[in-house]
Formats: sequence, structure tokens, C-alpha cells
Amino acid sequence: MMKSMTGYGKANLAKSERDYLVEIKSVNHRYLDISVKMPRVLSYLEEDVKKEIAKQVKRGKIDVFITFQNNQIEGKEIKINHEIAKIYIDELKKLAKQEDILANIEVTEISKLPDVLVIQNNQEDETIKNELLEVVNQATNKLVQMRTTEGNKLSEDLLTRIQVIQEKVEQISSLSTGLIEEYVVKLEGRIKEILKNNEVDPARLAQEVVIYADKCSVEEEITRLKSHLSQFRKLLNATDAIGKKLDFIIQEMNRETNTIGSKANHLEITNHVIDIKTELENVREQIQNIE
Repeated sequence: MMKSMTGYGKANLAKSERDYLVEIKSVNHRYLDISVKMPRVLSYLEEDVKKEIAKQVKRGKIDVFITFQNNQIEGKEIKINHEIAKIYIDELKKLAKQEDILANIEVTEISKLPDVLVIQNNQEDETIKNELLEVVNQATNKLVQMRTTEGNKLSEDLLTRIQVIQEKVEQISSLSTGLIEEYVVKLEGRIKEILKNNEVDPARLAQEVVIYADKCSVEEEITRLKSHLSQFRKLLNATDAIGKKLDFIIQEMNRETNTIGSKANHLEITNHVIDIKTELENVREQIQNIE
């Protein structure tokens, strides 16, 4: 079913004293753009997270927020980054000497400085990867579910608007069939008025009618419009990403409608053209949110 590009999904997992929380938000975007914010300890899995989401999502600006808490003691080891600690000590000694203050440097104070103490997790990376991707998949499923629900609502609205356009096209088609006959009557009347008699050259009249018919005929445009409307309806039932295709069809429908408006020198047809263009603009705005 058709999907919206707006949605939200959230999932969490608690396993072996490891807690995962994944939130995914999506909005409109021309392409698929995934941004992931996650703890540095999991940063090596960023591409895997993006690939997991891309399996189900094809378009949209996707923001992913991941929190991770590992309370498991087993497999952890505390390391002192001696190089960083030495740099801190040397700089503090320089500061004390320059400011002529006592360089009373405590080990415990140094250990509190950033990146001096490092907790290393010697646990299998594959285990954490599988668990994280499991949660990402659950959150993505919920995101897709919401996008599908929103897509169904959009589909109903679009079908209503497309039906309005269809009815207007049928009305234009009906009106256009009488344009030639109306023109013949008007042209014959003007010629009689100019000549001040009732003698009209049938050949000349027929020639003028052919020229007019060629200029004002909208039959081809109406046929193409009906074809585009049919394609639009079929696409709404497609399972893949259809937003770009729908946008292209709307552009083509707008082009055919403009041509009808410029050809048909008829007030009622012009009014229908305006109505169609209004609905097409509404449809175009709606499909900007379709995947």
C-alpha cells in the first residue's frame, strides 16, 4: 500500500543487563537521507543501522536516536590511557610554574579528567550488533506501520480529488463536441451579415470550419488526460515507492489541462479548466508527502 513519508517508531530491548532504546522519526525528503545519533561505543555499527532501515524505507529524511546502557560487569576491563594522563600532568605542571602556584597533583583528580579512564568491553561485538539491529528492525516496523496508515488516508483523499478531476474532464469532453457546430452557425451568420445576403460559399465555409476545428480540437488532450487519470489510480495500489512517479503524472496532467484552456475558446470549458488546475495543485501538494 501507498506510504506517507511522515512517521515515528520506537522500540526497546533489555537483555543480559544491556538496555537498548531506538527512536526513528521521518519527514518529507526528495531522497533517502538517514541520520543516526548513537553512543560512541556503538558508532562502528552506524552503517549497519542505516542498511537495516533502508531495507524497508525508500524515501524521506530519517532521524535515528539510539541510547545504550551496558550494566554487565562480565567482559569489561578498565584501562588507564597513560598518554592522555601524561599530557594532562605536563600541562598542569606548566600552568603551576607559570602562575607560581603549588603543583599539588592528585592521581584521583587526574583520573576524573576526560578519556583518562577507559572502560573496554571485551564482549563479542557480534552479540551487541545482533541485539541492536533487532531493536532497529522493531522500531522500523512501527515507523512503516505509521507511514502506511498515513498513506491510506492520503490515498482516500487523492482518490476523491481525482474523481472530481475525472468528472470535469468528462464535462469538457461533452462541451467540446458541440464547439464545431456552434462555430459553423456563428461563422455563417457573420458571413451573411458581411455580404448582406443569404449566399454563402459552401466551400469557403467548409474550409474555415476545418481550420477552426484543427485549432480548437481538444480530443487528443482529453484522451491523454483520461489515460493519466487511469495510471494515477493504478499507482495508488502499488507496493513500491510511487511519489516521484505520481509527481511526474501530475505535471503531465497540468500540461494537457493548460493546452485545453488555451485551445477552447469557451467560457464554461475555461471554468472547468480552472477547477481542474485547482484540484491538481491540491493533489501535487499532497503527493509531496508520499514515499
